[in-house]
Amino acid sequence: MKTILTALIITFSTALLAQEVPPIQWMTMEQAQEAMKVEKKKIFIDLYTDWCGWCKKMDATTFVDPNVAFFMNKYYYAVKFDAETKDTIVFNNYKFANTAPVDKRGTHYFAYSILDGQMSYPSFAILDENMTRIHVIAGFQQPEPFMSTLMFFGTNQYQQYTNYLIKQMQKQQEENQNQ
Repeated sequence: MKTILTALIITFSTALLAQEVPPIQWMTMEQAQEAMKVEKKKIFIDLYTDWCGWCKKMDATTFVDPNVAFFMNKYYYAVKFDAETKDTIVFNNYKFANTAPVDKRGTHYFAYSILDGQMSYPSFAILDENMTRIHVIAGFQQPEPFMSTLMFFGTNQYQQYTNYLIKQMQKQQEENQNQ
């Protein structure tokens, strides 16, 4: 009986894993801004370069993970942005261009701006529904811990945590004033 139950669990688990989760629906920054006019979501920006080995590893492992793809598609507009592109983009009515378009590794000013000049690849920026940057992540991410970050921001848990921190700071200030 135990063997049959184990076999059924394995079969059922395999069937669930075999269900196809659509891959991440990558888009351009312009497409994400247009999509925001129809449905508000957060924007996840993958800032990469063609020469970045860790960026390629993210594409081959983390971004193809079914759980990552599911949560990315559910809570975010996912944008791939080549940090060295020669294209000019418009974001929030500002034009951004590559400051050294003839140089092979010239940094695009949008990437420089969104990362506050902390150029590291891969890097990821999360923007809220008002297209305000709320978080930056630098470096390769394994699927499991990356999922936690996607969920923390995607489900707005970060707002509850921020409110908690503000209350703690206010409480500390009141205690300091009463001393």
